[in-house]
Amino acid sequence: MGDDCCNSGIHQGETMAELILHHYSMSPYSEKIRLALGLKRLSWRSVQISPVTPRPELIPMTGGYRRTPVLQIGADIYRDTHLILRTLERLHPEPSLFPQQTQGMATALGWWWDRSTFLPAVGVVASLNADRFPPEFVAERKGFLGFALTDMAPNLPLYLQQLAAHLDWLLWVLARGNRFLLGDAPSSADITAYHILWFMRQNAAGKVEHLLPLHRLSAWYDQVTAIGHGSPEAMSSTEALAIGRTANPVMPDIAADGDPSGLKPGQRIGVTPDDTGRDPVVGELVAADSQEIVIRRTDKEAGEIQVHFPRAAFDAKPA
Repeated sequence: MGDDCCNSGIHQGETMAELILHHYSMSPYSEKIRLALGLKRLSWRSVQISPVTPRPELIPMTGGYRRTPVLQIGADIYRDTHLILRTLERLHPEPSLFPQQTQGMATALGWWWDRSTFLPAVGVVASLNADRFPPEFVAERKGFLGFALTDMAPNLPLYLQQLAAHLDWLLWVLARGNRFLLGDAPSSADITAYHILWFMRQNAAGKVEHLLPLHRLSAWYDQVTAIGHGSPEAMSSTEALAIGRTANPVMPDIAADGDPSGLKPGQRIGVTPDDTGRDPVVGELVAADSQEIVIRRTDKEAGEIQVHFPRAAFDAKPA
């Protein structure tokens, strides 16, 4: 399968626009998408953002959304790694993030891993190596998470218990003898499971290995590391904002009136994460189905921007 404009669900504006990833180096979820771009051997533009707000040239395009990373394609902004993975697959089908029709299993495994391991992994790093987080990062994340990173150390035994259980499950999946979680080719399940371990190793190396059996995953881990990040090229946040302002949003290839709860196109709605960082993004509903919701908003700095969210983990309500 190619990725020309004649493929189902792919529009001319999307194929001509560059992939722009707004991210920062330490972000584990950014590492997931960097690896996805590497798996697909893609060239992409890299916009390094601050780990903390304000992000004056990104917020006008995101409408206040604070999570990282964000994928920009022209005037279309994609939030949350699960939707970004599906978008990359739609635009660039080969090599696949879901080889041999494994999208359902890979997505389910990724959902389990992200929801179960992220906070315990942050707790382990905050407990073992708190100086990895500068004071301004700690202060902002307190409002984002609802608790301070500096308060996590007393719960280290609980975080280790939680992670040990899930690491065992990961080892059980790999015990079938495949090189990767779902077979002999890497999938989105591998890069999702990897990024949490990468985060702990990057920020508590030499300490976390003595507390968790990460060595048992070394062969698999090294194979995922070898995927790399594709071909990034630096771009300034000013240039990215200018691209968003001058581009036209692309009409999404999903039903305009496919919202399962009855929201209608043209209705003003707010979309909010259902766990942390509950900052609603408000705009006019453009299209929706069971997996994606798209709103359009106008900003004096960014112009007309279309914002895409996954349905899972986000609540959409009339504004």
